Amino acid sequence: QVQLVESGGGVVPPGGSLRLSCTASGFTFDQYWMYWVRQVPGKELEWVSSISRTSSMTEYADRVKGRFTVSRDNAKNMVYLEMNNLEPEDTARYFCARDRYGNVRGRGTQVTVFS
Repeated sequence: QVQLVESGGGVVPPGGSLRLSCTASGFTFDQYWMYWVRQVPGKELEWVSSISRTSSMTEYADRVKGRFTVSRDNAKNMVYLEMNNLEPEDTARYFCARDRYGNVRGRGTQVTVFS
């Protein structure tokens, strides 16, 4: 079955950096675009970033553009999210997903930007 396992979250001060990782299994990874979405308790899932099958295309939500970088390694079935210059508004649970809306996603990793 499809498994997505995120790691790398933590507590950082404003301006700090984190690198999230996601290990995928149970499907042909290089045939899918991959996504990062995030959620604050009580709010809907928010799309953060997308990366195409060959990494030729990446997309970012306006709120993270210029600060976050998505990448993938198809040989390792992994996708990453490099997050720099973090802001308190980035505090959320971050999920690796196989679709833009997060319908197929992992359990997530918590990112807290402590001001």
